[in-house]
Amino acid sequence: MRISADETICLIIDYQEKILPAMAEKEQLVETSVKLLKGLRILEVPMVMTTQYSKGLGLNIPEICEAAGIEEYIDKGSFSCADVEEVCHALLGKKNVIICGIEAHVCVLQTIIDLKEMGYQPILVEDCVSSRNLHDKEIALLRARDEGAILTTYESLLFELTRVSGTEKFKQISKLVK
Repeated sequence: MRISADETICLIIDYQEKILPAMAEKEQLVETSVKLLKGLRILEVPMVMTTQYSKGLGLNIPEICEAAGIEEYIDKGSFSCADVEEVCHALLGKKNVIICGIEAHVCVLQTIIDLKEMGYQPILVEDCVSSRNLHDKEIALLRARDEGAILTTYESLLFELTRVSGTEKFKQISKLVK
């Protein structure tokens, strides 16, 4: 299945200041996630961002908000973003949901399972998710694939959404991933 920008939205899950420091390979996670989100902005893919109990876990980190070009977020108490009416409303009219964030084996995975059941095609950006330990992430990736998510990397996805070389957007994406 080819992923097209006009049928796609990105769901940015819980890059919060009080839980991000505990993530495995957090520096790499932030670096690749920032590139993904900047690229999606170039390609004009809409984005929606969540937090998990922001009162206790804090807000999304500034680097992620800046890369996405949004500061608005939907605060949730449930692990699955699909349990939140505002999130579901934001996804209306789209076929594909790009998913990045934390934790891979909790909020990310439960969201993928529910979105697939709701008829969406989840696209899990493997190098833009993490968990506190890598074994949990590894098992979550296997489960997500078994549940029907498409697994990809940020660079592969950005070039797939770009589709052709020689355009101004292609030049911006190429510069971003270098």
